[in-house]
Amino acid sequence: MQDFFYLYLLPHIISHKISNTMVKKITRRIPIPHFLRHKKHSKKPGQAPGTLHFTGEKRLDKVQINLCDYDVEQLGEYDITEIEESKPYLESPSKTWVNVLGLHDIEKLKHIWNYFGLHPLVQEDILNTNQRAKIEEYPDQIFFVLRMMSIPEESAELHIEQVSIVLYDDSVLSFQEDDFPIFEPVLHRLRNNAPRLRKEGPDYLAYALLDTVVDHYFKVMERLGDEIETLEDHIITNVDDNIPEQIHALRRKILYFRKAIWPLRDSLNNLLREESSLINEENKIYFRDVHDHLVQIIDGIENYRDMILGMLDMYMSHVSNKMNEVMKVLTIIATIFIPLTFLAGIYGMNFEYMPELSVKWAYPAVWAIMIVTTIGMIFYFRKKKWL
Repeated sequence: MQDFFYLYLLPHIISHKISNTMVKKITRRIPIPHFLRHKKHSKKPGQAPGTLHFTGEKRLDKVQINLCDYDVEQLGEYDITEIEESKPYLESPSKTWVNVLGLHDIEKLKHIWNYFGLHPLVQEDILNTNQRAKIEEYPDQIFFVLRMMSIPEESAELHIEQVSIVLYDDSVLSFQEDDFPIFEPVLHRLRNNAPRLRKEGPDYLAYALLDTVVDHYFKVMERLGDEIETLEDHIITNVDDNIPEQIHALRRKILYFRKAIWPLRDSLNNLLREESSLINEENKIYFRDVHDHLVQIIDGIENYRDMILGMLDMYMSHVSNKMNEVMKVLTIIATIFIPLTFLAGIYGMNFEYMPELSVKWAYPAVWAIMIVTTIGMIFYFRKKKWL
């Protein structure tokens, strides 16, 4: 199969003569990760802005509400069933963080949103799990939506979900698609009496949640870097038919990663340039630090894209070199047999008056000439370093 690829498929690729059927057979073998597959957006066109429609997958049996109420002196963590149970905490001077898990129950979510007075467009964006990362400011709230990507310690599979954060003057409201412990590091800091997190307002908590998501990007970057290094070593040591598929799959991961992060960087930059009553001016430096991390990650992604293109060039060079070696061997063999075929052709002619036919040593002489010609050509090829 591999020899077939080098001797038959590659020349057709180079000359752009592969048929549509052959292209379909090749691309059908390329594995596409589930998170890269196109998701159908079943919302009907022409609906009014703010029309609620969940476009994701049901990941939990029921919607869960976790409440965290804290200040410098105390920390309380509660699992509540109805959003009205949060009223005493929201009316107190302490800071309140409500984390909602699950987006499939629209009626329950509408009850939560109406209680907090979320803008209709924010409600629509929370349910649209294919939403582009962005930050939008409203008169009494700031809405963050971004793509969460992480690699659990016990699994090598990439976990992806949409995370939405709404910042109010006295509270923070967040939404996840499932119960994956994304914000466990923030809870750990609250439980361990982190002085700044306990002391600062909800804007600092929103920064901490945003920073936690961005920190997970670095782990994903490390994983992608390991995959690129492994694939590079594989290309150098062994060239096989599966390498183009691996390069293509890795390239799609990089493009997906870049698409998820790039808009967030621009949105955060716009937020830093504007004045907001919900974000303390002293805390903007922390949001700026998150922006710097995003710039660093995007620079790394661009480097990875260049490395992947370099790997494709490296693979094609290896394939081309191997094909050249095969063609060189075949050409040398054909060149050696050309004079031998010439001699055999002459003495294979059926003429009656050929002088050599009656000579006793004619037959061994012809063989001697062929052998000497072959050896002479081999020595000549070696002198020219063609062998």
